[in-house]
Amino acid sequence: MSEKLYYTSPKTAKWSTSITNIVEHDNEILVTLQKTAFYPEGGGQPCDTGTIGGIEVLHVFEEDNEVYHQVSKRPEKMEVECEIDWKRRFDHMQHHTGQHLLSAVCIELYDAHTVGFHLGTDTVTIDLAVSSLTSEQLSHIERRVNEYIYDNKEIKTYTITHDQIHTVPLRKLPDVGENIRIVEISGIDYSACCGTHVAHTGEIGLLKLLKTEKQRGNTRLHFKCGVRALADYQETLHILTSIAAKFSTGRQAVMERIDKMEQEQKQLQKEIEQLKIETAAFIAKELIAKRNGQVVAHLFDDQSMKDLQTLAKLIIEQGEYLILFASTVDNKLLLTRNSDSSVHCGQLFKEHLGAFGGKGGGNASQAQAGFNNQEELERFFSFIQQHIG
Repeated sequence: MSEKLYYTSPKTAKWSTSITNIVEHDNEILVTLQKTAFYPEGGGQPCDTGTIGGIEVLHVFEEDNEVYHQVSKRPEKMEVECEIDWKRRFDHMQHHTGQHLLSAVCIELYDAHTVGFHLGTDTVTIDLAVSSLTSEQLSHIERRVNEYIYDNKEIKTYTITHDQIHTVPLRKLPDVGENIRIVEISGIDYSACCGTHVAHTGEIGLLKLLKTEKQRGNTRLHFKCGVRALADYQETLHILTSIAAKFSTGRQAVMERIDKMEQEQKQLQKEIEQLKIETAAFIAKELIAKRNGQVVAHLFDDQSMKDLQTLAKLIIEQGEYLILFASTVDNKLLLTRNSDSSVHCGQLFKEHLGAFGGKGGGNASQAQAGFNNQEELERFFSFIQQHIG
């Protein structure tokens, strides 16, 4: 059984040791070590990665109290130098301890108990057994957590037996019976936990709450700690500063400028819609004047299908017509009527559309079709125009 340095010396990143066994199973190479600082996946915390004798460690897991290291190739030497990815480990330590502190504060302030924890590569989440938290409550939680971080509270880890459980005010009773590992944040939290943690709350650096979302009746709370939170702040600041520069204003005035831009955009959209209505009325008048009997037909190369539907509606409001429009912008065709014409739009499409490579359908008074290319569209347009003309 390996000596578990991640418990006895959690800040060990480099060490020398011996390989005690090499197992090849299902095309995987597994190595066990006399001493290991590689934390195995478990308790919501991902495993460590790094190298053993210069060979990449892909995964670490524990089975029957033995730690197995999956490596990328078989080691040639039994005496090896090992190194963990310290940036990854420290990130996990900051977030796991941050989670303990955050969960304790949620109980302290609002009796909101943690029922789930996930340490992801982007954000970290806890699921709280409450239906919701207000913005004011979230701000209160965040302030209190960071106050405890600034207090630099000591964090202790130790093992107790099942008979000693009553001597420790645990936040949640553990499933294991013996050799229960306790992580204690002095005067704040006592949790049974097998993960790696920092030695003082100050090493968490800071904790920033990001957002909440509903999760099966609970509230999922996203947060970041320490180095990851700082990187997120730097990225956010860069984005905000870039936006402020584009507006030629200070960061504090960005929202004011965006609000003004939104109002201007809404006004411009109203003006565009009014111009579209006026343009459609003009086009409708011209098309009606050029109609062949009751048939109004035209192929457009500058109008979308939505525009043609609006135009057709405008023409129908002015009299009884059979309308055939096509849009080369969307490669779509519209046939609609409000006249006493014997043309059944949907039936006409059903009988002939397949021969032209189009797809669509409709009812007696209106039908639509789409085509793979403009050539198919124009062929079908000519066919329908001749058929109804």
